[in-house]
Amino acid sequence: MTIGITTVAYIGASILFILSLGGLSNQETARRGNIYGIIGMTVAIAATIAATQIDDYTILGLAVIVGAAIGIFVASRVEMTQMPQLVAILHSFVGLAAVLVGVASYVDPTSAYTGVEKTIHEVEIFLGVFIGAITFTGSVIAFGKLQGGISGRPMLLPARHWLNLAGIIASLWLGYEFLAAQDHSSGLTPLLIMTAIACLIGVHLVMAIGGADMPVVVSMLNSYSGWAAAATGFMLANDLLIVVGALVGSSGAILSYIMCRAMNRRFVSVILGGFGTSGGTTAAGDEEGEVVPTSIDETAAMLADANAVIIVPGYGMAVAQAQNSVSEITNLLRDKGVAVRFGIHPVAGRLPGHMNVLLAEAKVPYDVVLEMDELNDDFPETDVVLVIGANDIVNPGAQDDPNSPIAGMPVMEVWKAKTSVVFKRSMASGYAGVDNPLFYKENNRMLFGDAKDSVDGILQALKG
Repeated sequence: MTIGITTVAYIGASILFILSLGGLSNQETARRGNIYGIIGMTVAIAATIAATQIDDYTILGLAVIVGAAIGIFVASRVEMTQMPQLVAILHSFVGLAAVLVGVASYVDPTSAYTGVEKTIHEVEIFLGVFIGAITFTGSVIAFGKLQGGISGRPMLLPARHWLNLAGIIASLWLGYEFLAAQDHSSGLTPLLIMTAIACLIGVHLVMAIGGADMPVVVSMLNSYSGWAAAATGFMLANDLLIVVGALVGSSGAILSYIMCRAMNRRFVSVILGGFGTSGGTTAAGDEEGEVVPTSIDETAAMLADANAVIIVPGYGMAVAQAQNSVSEITNLLRDKGVAVRFGIHPVAGRLPGHMNVLLAEAKVPYDVVLEMDELNDDFPETDVVLVIGANDIVNPGAQDDPNSPIAGMPVMEVWKAKTSVVFKRSMASGYAGVDNPLFYKENNRMLFGDAKDSVDGILQALKG
């Protein structure tokens, strides 16, 4: 393939990726955005293969087939509730790829860079490996937290910020040694030592972040993976990879910034691994008060008599796969003249947009799915609020308790409604590991049991 044709193919793929991002910004166009992305990636892979001098296409073909088969197998089996974990682990692959490509580029015997070009190339390698290593281990830790294998509580080491600073300073010194090396053998040692330090930084950054803030962490790691891909593009002199990496990196950074603003957090704190960790260590079981349980029939009666209802979904609804029954209840109540809306918290579901996707999957009308800041002022005029599988995002302790690990995080103010009904299996704490004073409010009722069974029961009671 000639350089001109390759350039045209890369430009076309870049346009498709931009259209993909534009489509993914809205629920109505998300499917089209995904299609644009698939086509763009297909064009990009085909153009790259055609433009590269390859001695053995058999090995490359086998690699593509095996990779595609693994991707199809994983994607076909993953549940919607496991999407955050999948996204996190995929970010780790990008980071690991950047590390491997960087090391391979450095030891490449065919490399013929000299003078300033050599210095620039080695800077690209060093930065690419550094960002890639942080992304790799940080994403693995994020996966572990989302999967439940690692505690969601933040791990706060003494002088943790100084430790991060020491790691960065050591990496800068190793970078100087790397650039000053006279040959590959002497330069490889500081490169590998820096890789190990960057891996530790990645672990430490994410371990210091509390579980309730993991959606922002996933968004941040998405940005890191994009910059790692861009750095890889510079190493390989691949313009398309640079463009795609920059698109992913900048969009992830913008999303992280937007989420930080919505949650009253500082963007810099996310980057430094201090996000959401300034609070204390309030543990489950510290609250005192009386919990008032309710039943399916009582909840159905409250809904039937209500004029305004707000449903606040959380990760528990996704786990129970209750969204379709919730959608049926919504349609039934709206047919009876009840105003039903959904309140979506920016971090509900452990992945940005997780709840929106679930509700769209259940064909809930887009016009009744509203963000937190659009609904919080309406709770005092709401008759019934159904909190289905949510916990930390409806915790009044975020406003009332300055010592709480989630202090300062904006939450859905469901306790201001006339009656709130919380669907939970038990009194267990949420993902952040803190108790919820909402459960003990006089106007709150607890509906214990599986969310799907409870919702199905309410649906049948309303129909009957």
